[in-house]
Amino acid sequence: METYYQPKDLSKFGEIGKDAPELAKKFFEYYEAVFAEGELTEREKALIALAVAHAVQCPYCIDAYTQACLEKGSNLAEMTEAVHVATAIRGGASLVHGVQMRNVATKLSL
Repeated sequence: METYYQPKDLSKFGEIGKDAPELAKKFFEYYEAVFAEGELTEREKALIALAVAHAVQCPYCIDAYTQACLEKGSNLAEMTEAVHVATAIRGGASLVHGVQMRNVATKLSL
């Protein structure tokens, strides 16, 4: 079965700048700086990235940051908990917009 997502394409990410090399260079420099050890460890940043990858539903990022988390010493329980944190925030963000729905419904029901 063919799908839009091809895991082998992840290795081609560096080619994204082929037709805009200066922009790609700036992006990759920024990306590298963001993921360097700082106030947060590289391990913590990988867990955050894994959670965000699930929230934005990027299969390439999920693959990449699952591997990064494992390489940086995270275990499956920690990774699963990070995904649950992202799920709770994403779900909560959807639910809190229910206040907007209720405000509009109340206004229109007058």
